[in-house]
Amino acid sequence: MSQPQKGICAEPNLHALYLLFNVTDDDTTLIRRKLAKILDIFEHYDEEHYEAMVSGIVAVGSSYWMDLYPGLIPMELAPFPDLACEDRQAPVVPCDLFIQIRADRADICHAVGVEVYELLRDQAELVEQTKGFRYLDGRDLLGFVEGGNNPKGMKKLSVAIVGDDDPDFAGGSYVHIQRYLHDLERWGRVNIADQEVIIGRTKEDDIEFPLEDRVAFSHSTRTNLVDTSGRPIEILRQSMPYGDMQNQGLFFVSCCKSPKPFLQILHSRIFGDRQGNYDRLLDYSVPETGAAFFAPSVHFLKREAKC
Repeated sequence: MSQPQKGICAEPNLHALYLLFNVTDDDTTLIRRKLAKILDIFEHYDEEHYEAMVSGIVAVGSSYWMDLYPGLIPMELAPFPDLACEDRQAPVVPCDLFIQIRADRADICHAVGVEVYELLRDQAELVEQTKGFRYLDGRDLLGFVEGGNNPKGMKKLSVAIVGDDDPDFAGGSYVHIQRYLHDLERWGRVNIADQEVIIGRTKEDDIEFPLEDRVAFSHSTRTNLVDTSGRPIEILRQSMPYGDMQNQGLFFVSCCKSPKPFLQILHSRIFGDRQGNYDRLLDYSVPETGAAFFAPSVHFLKREAKC
């Protein structure tokens, strides 16, 4: 299998920087070379500051892919779904490039981000920059552990990385991002017992409720899905909290070998079951952005940079 980008399956870090760009230059040959150069920037800082555990992701937007790599397209690449039900929706804010930078030092995240921005600034417009951070013992700002049931160890590879069924893109990963805004004031008025019912897990110990004790509208129920064979539908999340004194939330990042698991989970959250039991967490945490990308293997990015 071609080498996946290090950031896809990296262990959690203390800091992150998420950069979204729209390309303004028609010189796709130059863009391809610069995307490969970003991998070199990641590698340089990882070697020079190994204690910072630097990793990154370079991902290309679904709507920009064919401009950048004409004639080559991942088998399942598709736009971000435009879903809406009653007052719940998954807004689409398509972008051409997504760059994720993570490290255990905020200064290294910043330094890498500056180099990436300087590299791309003449060919692309920076449309969003969000700083993520580890909160307490890996919790979301809602107070619950984030990503506690993420696949571990080698299971990450089987969940997140495209295999030989799409040989041209083996080692790549389908990436979906959403920036959620939390209403922490409203959430804070909910007592802890009711918060736990909404999430489907205990707040202090992060213990998932038994299946028979979970309500149909809990976050756990709506996201822990199984396929027709009874196998779990899984994604690998690289999400982190973000915020300042006025706005707080979660920058959600999903990596998967297929876009289908993310789409099934998002549909379950917004539309719910046949009785209308949607994910009640959406009453307190609202997605403001959404975009779909593909993060090719290291080999693909470097090979195409030479074309």
